[in-house]
Amino acid sequence: MKNSILYLKIEQSMDILNKRVYLEDIAKIMCNDKKAEHELNKTIFYTITAKEDTKYMFSVMKVIELIEKSHPELDVVNLGESDFVLNYKVPKEQKKTMEYCKVAFVSLTAFFGGAFSIMTFNTDVSVSEVFDKIYLLVMGQAKSSGSIVEIGYSLGLIVGILVFFNHFSNKQRHEDPTPIEVEMRIYEEDVNKALIKEAAREGKTIDAN
Repeated sequence: MKNSILYLKIEQSMDILNKRVYLEDIAKIMCNDKKAEHELNKTIFYTITAKEDTKYMFSVMKVIELIEKSHPELDVVNLGESDFVLNYKVPKEQKKTMEYCKVAFVSLTAFFGGAFSIMTFNTDVSVSEVFDKIYLLVMGQAKSSGSIVEIGYSLGLIVGILVFFNHFSNKQRHEDPTPIEVEMRIYEEDVNKALIKEAAREGKTIDAN
């Protein structure tokens, strides 16, 4: 009888909140034997004993060893990483008051920061003088107070910011990550690779027995 093939895919890094880590928490498994797939997903992969935030470096051989012990009839094909990092984070309960304070602080910072940026920008390019000249050219006389130009500019600025940052729709206008997000992903990958290499050199990688 031909053995069933099990496809295994593991990401480079994963965050874990529970001390009992199941195989479905760290890997994506696909197999035509659905019963074996379900049993493996519910199999305990590792039990964390640390009482604080800790990083664990594993070899994919540890996962394959576990699968072969319980289901030797399966042929495992690894489509993911050969080494990976588990970031165990101790669950922390945050009070609602603290969350509201954080939201209020971030909102106020963004509001006053944006207002300051707009004011300094307008001052640098002398927007008021430009508006005065536009009003004079169109109306033929100097304006004595605020005009439709300033009102239109103010409304257009608000609408432009809201539309650009897509606050009115659940659908994103563009799917490409920002430069900051790209750099953060590159930094995260570099950190994970450094941890994996350092653990391998020191013999701290949790491998097959």
